[in-house]
Amino acid sequence: MLPGPGLELADLDAWCRRHLGAEINAILFSEGHLSTVVGVELTLSRRVVVKARTPSPRLRASTAIHRWAFESGFPCPKPLVGLEPMGQLVASAEEMVTDGAIFPLSGRAARPFAQALAWLVGVAGNATDIPSLDPRPPWTGPDHGSPELWPVPDDRTVDLNAADGPRWIDEAAEVAREVLAASTSPLAIGHGDWYTGNLRWKGSAIHTVWDWDSAIRAPEPVIAGLASAVYPATQPGTEATVAESEAFLDAYQKARRRRFRDGELREAWAAGLWIRAFDAKKQAATEGQSVSLTEFESRERQQRAIGP
Repeated sequence: MLPGPGLELADLDAWCRRHLGAEINAILFSEGHLSTVVGVELTLSRRVVVKARTPSPRLRASTAIHRWAFESGFPCPKPLVGLEPMGQLVASAEEMVTDGAIFPLSGRAARPFAQALAWLVGVAGNATDIPSLDPRPPWTGPDHGSPELWPVPDDRTVDLNAADGPRWIDEAAEVAREVLAASTSPLAIGHGDWYTGNLRWKGSAIHTVWDWDSAIRAPEPVIAGLASAVYPATQPGTEATVAESEAFLDAYQKARRRRFRDGELREAWAAGLWIRAFDAKKQAATEGQSVSLTEFESRERQQRAIGP
């Protein structure tokens, strides 16, 4: 099995020899989205995960957040090697964590997911000297430095602004953008892709969190709102219902021992509306239909984002 696109086995093996002191016995898996993630078995049966990606200032910040979270006792894979060159790429390594359940014992119930995110935001709030986390991934907000509504997708080659699709999806995104543009909330650090694919559980306790490249600095209601809209998703169409998002936001505020002001709560709903509209727009543009958001649910979420 080859390591992944743009990544040569010889470069990966040389990197492991140099920074981990062992050669590769086997490639266990290779996948990727923002990064090429490769599971490798080294000599003496040691198993690690190597992540290779294009260099960027943002990576230094997300790597620092991962290490800070681990050193603060938050459950995540142990960082083994920070960012080091690998050919034209940079790579890091972390311990391989393969156990844990996709859901806690309570299944889709929002409370454990919200409490774990609140724990992370509290831990990350103490981080110091973190470089810029800009630009944020496109699914986390509409502030992408362009007057056009839609940013460049992270996972598809399509111009969403030129794509045909239901007008109601664009309207949902416009509402979200307007609400979020008016935000005056202080920034916090959190995880911008808080859903089942990046989380594992043991019983009711969070066991590990992956994908620290998705760390973001954003208003805290935005961090919570993004997660509230997608946390239980296992595939498109299984995202949170409006009731589940409400339960998530309530549980998050209780865990943080603070209540969002009315404007902050609207920001949270707007952030959730944005991520769901972004996914729906991509689906409509490339697959002909949206499954991550319906028009009816879009209206419900807009009402909460706009407020009374």
